[in-house]
Amino acid sequence: MPEGSEIDVWKDRHLRLAAEYDNFRKRTTKERAEVWARAQAELVSRLAHIDPAEIDSKTLHDGVDLVERKVWKELEAAGVTRIDQAGVPFDPNVHEAVTTQPAAKPEQDHTVGQVVQPGYKMRDTLLRPARVVVLTWQGQ
Repeated sequence: MPEGSEIDVWKDRHLRLAAEYDNFRKRTTKERAEVWARAQAELVSRLAHIDPAEIDSKTLHDGVDLVERKVWKELEAAGVTRIDQAGVPFDPNVHEAVTTQPAAKPEQDHTVGQVVQPGYKMRDTLLRPARVVVLTWQGQ
C-alpha cells in the first residue's frame, strides 16, 4: 500500500468525523431550541384559557385579578418567586438600593423600608433585583 493512500484514508476519516460532529452539534442545538419553544408554548397555552366573552366592563377588575393570579400560579410552578418584602435585612445579592431614609430605631438599620420595584428569582437565579429604599440609623 503506497504511503500517500494511507494518508488519504486518514484524511477522509478525519473529514467524515468532523462533518458528523458538526451535524450532531447543529442537530442538538436545533433540538434544544425546539424543546425551549415547546415549553414556552405550553406555558402560554396554560395561561390562555380565559374567555374574554366572560368578562364584561363591570367585572373587568375581577378579570384582571383572575389573570394575575393565574399567571402567578403558573410562574410559581415554574420556580419564579417575587422579591418584595419590606422590613427584611438589606441583601445586596437580591436588592438594589435606590435611596436611603432615616430609621426610627436602631434595629431597623440596614433594613428594607420600602420596595420601589419588586425583583424576581427563578429558583436560585436572580432575574431582577428588587429596587428598595434602605433604612439607616443615624443615632438620634
